[in-house]
Amino acid sequence: MAKTAFITGVTGQDGAYLSELLFTKGYRVFGGYRRTSSPNFWRLDELNVRNDIELVEVDILDTGNLIRAFEKTKPDEVYNLAAQSFVAVSFEKPVLTGEITAIGVTRVLEAIRIVNPKIKFYQASSSEMFGKVREIPQRESTPFYPRSPYATAKLYGHWLTINYRESYSIFGCSGILFNHESPLRGIEFVTRKVSDAVARIKLGRQDYLEIGNMDAKRDWGYAKEFVEGMWLMLQRPEPNDYVLATNENHSVREFIEHAFTYTGISVQWKGTGVNETGVDSKSGKTLVKINPKFFRPGEVDQLLGDYTLAKKELGWEPRVMFKELVEIMVQRDLERIQRSS
Repeated sequence: MAKTAFITGVTGQDGAYLSELLFTKGYRVFGGYRRTSSPNFWRLDELNVRNDIELVEVDILDTGNLIRAFEKTKPDEVYNLAAQSFVAVSFEKPVLTGEITAIGVTRVLEAIRIVNPKIKFYQASSSEMFGKVREIPQRESTPFYPRSPYATAKLYGHWLTINYRESYSIFGCSGILFNHESPLRGIEFVTRKVSDAVARIKLGRQDYLEIGNMDAKRDWGYAKEFVEGMWLMLQRPEPNDYVLATNENHSVREFIEHAFTYTGISVQWKGTGVNETGVDSKSGKTLVKINPKFFRPGEVDQLLGDYTLAKKELGWEPRVMFKELVEIMVQRDLERIQRSS
């Protein structure tokens, strides 16, 4: 008999890729999305899965609504991907971020506990919880030190999942996912902002890219592969928490450089600090500028994940690495922009 999955936040990058994966596994998929004046289904449309998902309006702020949704859909697995997931916005809206990204996990777990505690639960934790890192690389046992309201809210949800696992024997797993990107990333995230801007600059649709801290280092993987790890966690005989990463990190500066290199443009750096610029090595045209408004109040200097446990227990490891990921994203944005002209 086919399994049934319920995905909160189905319209996001991970929700779209996870839906696509689960359909290949024969699942019936219910997708929870938040009602807005103009629902955002473009990712589901790009993967051609929108018509196969049974969409359900859910509100992560309303426990009763979640209870009714689970009673009606009777899922075997719930993947909680709903969150206010943009770090910069969490500094502007810390209370809302806490309500959605932290307390929202409580509401989902309570709904599971009330409706059917045998439902398997996946919580989307984040490498941002490591923040001001205590050791390099970071693994499941590394102490946390969150540096933003977003990271702090994610840490609440992470520990609450462990609490419900130990208190109510709920099969709850947290995936501590390091940065995972794709062409389906929102334009507000730095990687997609870069890939889109570089494509536009190459095609003459934009003059330059404005960016914040270029020296922050992240462990960047491919979102389409990371959702496989989410699914594998819920197929294990016992629940556990796992780091998913690539065990490589690269700076935002490197991301920008390789994105331009892929389009045949070589960037040279001039100046220092907020006055640093990136220029076309052939024409001397300014391509990159620093804008201090994009700096975080509390920066995370570097993240580097150790996925040893995931490889050992799940058989999961990354295949698409940094340079290929950058190229996939820039190529897709080039195609999008050319098609829209």
